[in-house]
Amino acid sequence: MKTPVLAALAVLMSAGIALAADPLEGYWRTAKDDNGNSGLVHVKPCGGGLCGTLVKAYNGQGQEIASDNIGRQIISQTKANGGGAYSGKVYSPDRGKTYNSKLQMQGNLLKVSGCVLGICRDGGTWQKVK
Repeated sequence: MKTPVLAALAVLMSAGIALAADPLEGYWRTAKDDNGNSGLVHVKPCGGGLCGTLVKAYNGQGQEIASDNIGRQIISQTKANGGGAYSGKVYSPDRGKTYNSKLQMQGNLLKVSGCVLGICRDGGTWQKVK
């Protein structure tokens, strides 16, 4: 009788761990880019890592605007390194480049930076909104 109960308990515990969301998952408001625009990025699991898709774009006054980048993956191939640190790829719409990224999460803030061909860029601090 003990063995089936222990087996069921083990299955329930492992399912709970598998269902736990990564803290990076959710909606993030990006910092303003070189053009003064920002966006809303939805981060969720994909391909064994995390990806973030641009779902809304805003002008410098915070008004929603149309953008050819809506639906584009802004964050890709991103994995947790521990301690709130992540690494992967971040696409910068204002420069049209994809950077090898370093993300550092502290609470509801995400510090974003990245490098491509030895040129590094500070992507600012993003704010979690959902």
